[in-house]
Formats: sequence, structure tokens, C-alpha cells
Amino acid sequence: MDLKNSDHILISAPPISPIDMMDVSDATAGGIAIFLGCTRAETHTDGRKLVALDYEAYEEMALKQMHDLAVAAREKWPIVKLVMLHRVGRVGLGEPSVLIAVSTPHRGEAFDACRWLIDTLKKDVAVWKKEVWEDDSATWVHR
Repeated sequence: MDLKNSDHILISAPPISPIDMMDVSDATAGGIAIFLGCTRAETHTDGRKLVALDYEAYEEMALKQMHDLAVAAREKWPIVKLVMLHRVGRVGLGEPSVLIAVSTPHRGEAFDACRWLIDTLKKDVAVWKKEVWEDDSATWVHR
């Protein structure tokens, strides 16, 4: 199987489209799990409100790491198709910044693979997040 043709892995600035989620549909897949990570409204301990998140990536390294994650996930689960997208730039409240979608023959495998992929991506991939507050101040988030 040519994994590069069945995986959709991308880092980009445009918003994530619902069509991106359906790239994992396949007649051999009985389970599809989708995770969308969105910017949530929160208040800093000093009362400032979050207005957005800014994401930066070392794109060449991050894409290689994401492809490596796809290979590792395929060694653990029988993934039919996989989508991993991460936005860079400003992501407003309620907007998705990351999409993980996987299809597998059975639902349990899809859930497990999807969770492992997002948890490992957040921990290991060269993408950085900065919180932007209503007073125009910003705070880098450490993993």
C-alpha cells in the first residue's frame, strides 16, 4: 500500500474545512474517529480574556514528524486512511486549529489511534502556540 497516497498531512494557514474530515471515508472502514481541536474562550488568572491563539511551526521538521507519527500509528493500528492537519497563524475563538481523522476496520481502533495521534502530536511536533489576550499582550504556552 502506498501510504503517502492514503494519508493527508498538512500544515497551513487557511481554516480547516469539513471536507478535510471526509478524506478518511473508505468502504473497508467500519470506524471513523475525528478530533477537532478548537480555540476555547478562557480567562487568565488576572481577569484578561483570551481572543485568539497564534501558531508557529518549523514546517519542514513538523511535517516530517507528522509523517513519522502516521507511520508509527500504522504500526499500532490497521489504519485505512489518515488525515492530520494543523493550522499556523491566528486562530480565533471557536475555530479549529488541528484535525486528526482516522478510519479503521472497527471503531475501537479508530478511537485509540485518533487519541494517540493528537496526544503525541501535541507533545512531540514542532508547532508552538501563543495565547493572545484582549489587552494585546501575548503568552507562549509551554507543553
